[in-house]
Formats: sequence, structure tokens, C-alpha cells
Amino acid sequence: MIYLLAKAIQPVFSPANLLRYITFRAALAAGFSILLLMLFGKPVVRIIKRLALGEEIYEELPDRHKRKAGTPSMGGILIVAAIAISLILFADITNPYVLLSLVILGGMGILGFLDDYIKLKGHKRGIRKRWKFLAQVALALGVSLYLYFFPETDALRSTTNVLFLKNYVIQLGVFYVLLSGFVIVGAGNAVNFADGLDGLAIGLLAIVAGAYAMLAYVAGNVKIADYLNILYVAKAGEMAVVSAAVVGAGLGFLWFNTHPASIFMGDTGALPLGALMGFIAVVVKQEILLGIIGGVFVLEVISVILQIIWFHASRGRKRLFKMAPLHHHFELKGWPESKLVVRFWIWGILFALAGLATLKVR
Repeated sequence: MIYLLAKAIQPVFSPANLLRYITFRAALAAGFSILLLMLFGKPVVRIIKRLALGEEIYEELPDRHKRKAGTPSMGGILIVAAIAISLILFADITNPYVLLSLVILGGMGILGFLDDYIKLKGHKRGIRKRWKFLAQVALALGVSLYLYFFPETDALRSTTNVLFLKNYVIQLGVFYVLLSGFVIVGAGNAVNFADGLDGLAIGLLAIVAGAYAMLAYVAGNVKIADYLNILYVAKAGEMAVVSAAVVGAGLGFLWFNTHPASIFMGDTGALPLGALMGFIAVVVKQEILLGIIGGVFVLEVISVILQIIWFHASRGRKRLFKMAPLHHHFELKGWPESKLVVRFWIWGILFALAGLATLKVR
């Protein structure tokens, strides 16, 4: 909105020209998201407490989690709202990728909200897993089909970058719809798996979003994309503003979510934020790279899969980890929560740096 206004008044008010620059608007989006969280964080916590929407702790979790019972949940409402407002103000809302980002945030946010609300009202498992998964798939495939049938560049409708190989891309045809849908749904659920300790998931999300802000800027700049031998995606640079808004909202929420947390984001935050990062990876044609940059999330998912396979293979007699996802394994090994979270953040930074480094390893 402010971007469009600035374009209109720029001929008579030259300072408005600053808003033409993606980097400037990305900084504004990040800063404004932080400001919104800082201003409205405490009031939202009080409202959620008043509504008795406190977290219920599962019995199978480590004992230290018992003291978290009753902590306000559904804080994702605040994160999603801050990102959406920042995008409406500072992003180009005529850009189809920005509009689809808002669709992802809204659709997955509503699904996560309903799941959280049902859980907090006494139904521990929330929405049935089958219906929850089908709803995610429907939204992800809907967005993926739009990208396939209405691409900004016809030649890129089913193309993705390949790691380490110079001047080489993969053409997947209609199967690209399945890949992009898988990335969006998978990213949403991966963040959900990691959202088990104070500040863990939102801190990692901010790291991944920061990396993708850079990737989006590069992919949307024809000269830099050509220099790095990656696909240039018209209008994808605007996703740097989206990613920056996620970074800002994540850091702002971390003020209240760091140990001991005053509020949890719940599925209301984890599902839409993870799906949004998957969508951004799809837009900038760096879907495969998300597996490296989001390496900690991948490890969390793999730990759950391996735990299930190992448990069934041993006919219920053995477990590969003390508990899955992976962060609970280290909890049961005696790692203090704050130390565990910071160490996972460090790994997250290393994975992000490794992912960005692959741009030159070709």
C-alpha cells in the first residue's frame, strides 16, 4: 500500500523513490513486524490468559515440561497478523507471489487456529490427522497449480535449480506441481515437529527466513542471478520483503517465547510460517536447497521417521532415540533447555551458511 502510494507521488516527492528499492522495503517490513510484536505482545498474552487458552502438556513429554502447563498458546495469531500487515504496507500487493503468500498465511493460519482451539477446548488430538493433512494438501496443490498454469515466465513453470551443477536445471513437467506441493506441506509440518522447546522453532525460522531473503533478492535480480548461474525469476525479488517480515516477526515473538516462554505460537504459527517458507523456496526455485538451509528441521523430521521404523522393526522392544523429535532426545540426556535451544540455533546458522555457500560451489 505504501509502496504503491510512493510510486504515485514519486514524481512530485523525490524521497519516496527510496521505496522503489526492495532492500529498503525489506528493512521496513522487518522493523515494523518487530515493532508490532513488541507493542501488542503483552496485551495478547493477557487476553489469551483471560480466555483460558493455555497449553496442555502431554504426559509422555519429559517432566520439566509439566511446569509449562497453562502457558498461553495460539501466539501464532500475532505473528501471522504482523507479517500480513507488514506485507500490505511495504510489499507490492499487485505482485502475484505476495498475494499467494497472504493466501498461504491465511489458509494455513486458519487451519492451525482451528486445530489449536479444538485441542485447548478438551480434544487433545485436535482436528483428525487425516482431515488436517488433506486440508494442507488441498491448499498447497491449489497454490502449486496456480504457479504452474499462470507462471510469470513460461520457461520456468516446471523448472528448478540443481545444487553444485553449473548451467544445469531440471525440467519436471506437471510433476513439478507435486514437488512444490510436497515442499509447502513438508515445510509446514517440519516446523511443527520442531516447535517443542521455548524459542526453538521460531529462532530457527528466523534464520531460514534470513537466508531466503538473500536468495529471493538474488533470484529477482537478473545481473546477480546470471553471475551466480542460478535461475532468474521475474518478480521473485519481492519475496525478500516477505522473508524479511518473517524475520522481524520471528525476532519480535522470540522476546516473549524465549525460555521461560510467556506464550507459545502453536499450530496457529508453526503451520503457516513453515508453509510460507516452503512457498518462498518454490518461488525462487531453490526447493532442494531448503533441505540444507533448513537442515535442523530436516533432522527433526528424520528422527521421527527413524524412531517409528526402528520401533516397528524391533516389534516395540527398542527405540533408536530416547524420544523423538530429536530435541526431546537431548532433553532426556540432560541438556538444559536454554543450552539445547542455543546449540540448535548455532546448527541452524551453520546449515544456512552452508546452503548459501553452495551458490558459489558450481
